[in-house]
Amino acid sequence: MVVRKKLVFTLLLALFLLNIPLRSAAFPGYSPAEFEWRRLALMEAVGQGIIVLFAAPGNSGAGHFRQDNDFFYFTGCEDAGAILVMIPESRSSFLFVPQKTEGEKRMEGGNSLDDPKAGEKLGMRAVYPVSYFDEFLSRISARQKPVLYLRLSPEDTVSEARSERALFLARQHRNPYNALISLNQFRAEKFRLMYPALELKDVTPYIDVLRMIKSPEEIAMLRLNARISAEAVKKAMLTSRPGAMEYELEAAAVEVLLKNGCRGPAYPPIVGSGPNTCILHYDKNNRQMQAGELVLMDFGGDLNYLTIDITRTWPVSGKFTEEQKKIYRVVLEVQKACLEALRPGVTSREVQAYVEKKMEEKGIDPLGLRGGLGHLVGMSVHDVQSPDLVLKEGMVMAIEPGLYYPEKNLGIRIEDTVLITRDGCEILTSGVPKEIEEIEALLARRKF
Repeated sequence: MVVRKKLVFTLLLALFLLNIPLRSAAFPGYSPAEFEWRRLALMEAVGQGIIVLFAAPGNSGAGHFRQDNDFFYFTGCEDAGAILVMIPESRSSFLFVPQKTEGEKRMEGGNSLDDPKAGEKLGMRAVYPVSYFDEFLSRISARQKPVLYLRLSPEDTVSEARSERALFLARQHRNPYNALISLNQFRAEKFRLMYPALELKDVTPYIDVLRMIKSPEEIAMLRLNARISAEAVKKAMLTSRPGAMEYELEAAAVEVLLKNGCRGPAYPPIVGSGPNTCILHYDKNNRQMQAGELVLMDFGGDLNYLTIDITRTWPVSGKFTEEQKKIYRVVLEVQKACLEALRPGVTSREVQAYVEKKMEEKGIDPLGLRGGLGHLVGMSVHDVQSPDLVLKEGMVMAIEPGLYYPEKNLGIRIEDTVLITRDGCEILTSGVPKEIEEIEALLARRKF
């Protein structure tokens, strides 16, 4: 019954998204069945014991609150400080939510504890105050196999992969006065102290297997995000001109995202002109663009907890120079060859071999650019993925070849987000021009 309802909703959602205008005042969310089948799939994979996942503790910056990716993936709940408990043997789920004071409710609004139908809406067997969590766990653990599945690996964020979070934490520890343990590490130690009889195991590998393959509802949302993000980059291209500041392009693109339902960019926008085109993660965006230079923009939106990744490089003056054209064509041909090679079952080594073959057939010197697989895209712009990645239908990834010449202040990267289909791939971000003639034609429409 759950599967049937999910299929019906997905068909209706897909039909709706095909016709939704970019400037719609609202866009659909996910169905309750989406989160229910995700929880059931995880519990089926784990088999026994107890699974515990934590929500983000609260907003830590100037932006909007964004829930922990793994917690949202299985709940759709945006309550800060909540805890999800899943019992695989009974296929049941329980939510524990902080009880707010009246003052907190006036300042921030209520949460799931204030909604008597929250359990039904979220598909939970019960919703309890978080203060009951330890007592509940003590009761339930006595009746289950003494194994507790936690996220022992690093969390990912909208802009940082699990591996990047681990790397940044290690760099933080260079200074001994910054050597704090992570929340995941703290929680694990607390469980070991309070429940020494329970064996702790990492649930992250089971989660990542699910998250790597996008559901029909996720694919529909990614298609919509790709359309919005593509329009944002095109708006930035039309805003560029000699003498403009890099942040003007960022502002133009972000405006399109916010007007069309995105929470904002999926990562700090990269708008690099001239020498900044050669800094891969440049995000200061405070330089004035000059005539004759290139500008490289790496940008994408965050829509309903799903991200998009696009990079385009174009001439500030509107026309590529001959040298710029030569290098641009190499990058574009390598990207096209990568995209041609994408299909289920393919590995990065096979993509590289295909690129080499195509470059040789066309008589193109790849200038050292080998091609290959990029990174998966999803709830995080550098989404969860296995180290020995083999493509499967339903994966979404970014392909981003680039060539960089700091001595010439010249860097070129071309990036698209693509969906792996049954027999190839679908370029989700095809709405942004990348052929030289198409780019120059678009730029010719600018009005200075």
